[in-house]
Amino acid sequence: MSPRTLEQLLAGDGPAVGTWVKLSAAEGVELMALAGFDFLVLDLEHSPMSLETAAQLITVARGHDIVPFVRTPDHAQSWIQRCLDAGAAGVLVPHVDTADEATAAVAAARHEPVGRRGVGPTSRAGDWGLVPMADYLQRAGEQGVIVQLESPTAVANAAAIAATGVSALFVGPADLSVAMAVPVSDPTVREAMSRVLAAARDAGVPCGTAVGDPAQARALAQEGFDFVMVSNDATILGLGARTLVNTFHSTV
Repeated sequence: MSPRTLEQLLAGDGPAVGTWVKLSAAEGVELMALAGFDFLVLDLEHSPMSLETAAQLITVARGHDIVPFVRTPDHAQSWIQRCLDAGAAGVLVPHVDTADEATAAVAAARHEPVGRRGVGPTSRAGDWGLVPMADYLQRAGEQGVIVQLESPTAVANAAAIAATGVSALFVGPADLSVAMAVPVSDPTVREAMSRVLAAARDAGVPCGTAVGDPAQARALAQEGFDFVMVSNDATILGLGARTLVNTFHSTV
C-alpha cells in the first residue's frame, strides 16, 4: 500500500502540521504519529541518518498512517531517486535558487518522457514488484517534489520556480534570515516569506514553511501556508526532559 500523497495530505480540513525527524529510532516516528502530527520529514541534510535507516523509518511511518517525506542532502538525482524508491511520499530538495535547479529536481523524480528517473518497480515504491507496472508509474508520478527556497535569489525567482512543475514551494526562514544577514524575527524575513507564498498562490501551487514555536506555526497557517512544520523530534525530547528537570528542581 502506498502512503498518502502530498495532494491527499493537503486535502484534509485545515493546514497540515508536521515535524522534522533527526533521530534514527523507529520509536520516535511512532511517537510523532501518536502525538497527532499529519506528516514528518526525515532529515538527511542536517542529521547523521543514513538512507538505509530512512527507508526503515518510512516503513514505520506508513504503518502508522503518518505521511513520510525525506529531505535530501542536496540536489543529486541519485538522492532524489533513491529516497522516492524507498517509498517516501515525496522529497524536500534544499537550497533551490533558480528555475533550472527546480526543473532538474522535477526531472530526477519523474520518469520519461517527463523526466529522467530510472524505472524501479521492484523497490518499495512499486511494492517490490507486486503491483502492475502501470500502477507503479502512476504512484511515482504522484510522489511530491517540494523545493526549498532559502535565499534572496530564490525569493526573487519564486514565480519562475513555481512554474516548473514542482509539487510545492517551501520557504525556510532560518536559512533565509542568515542569507539576508538579519535576525529571523526581522520583518524583512516575513516579507520575503509572504512573497514566496504569493508566488505559490499565483501559480496554484501549495506552500509550506517551518518554525520552532507552535503559536508562530499557527499564525503562519492562518496567513495562508498550506503546511507548517514545528520543531523536531530531538528538540521535542530535549525540551520535555529539560522541563521535567527544571520542574523537579523548582519544587525541592
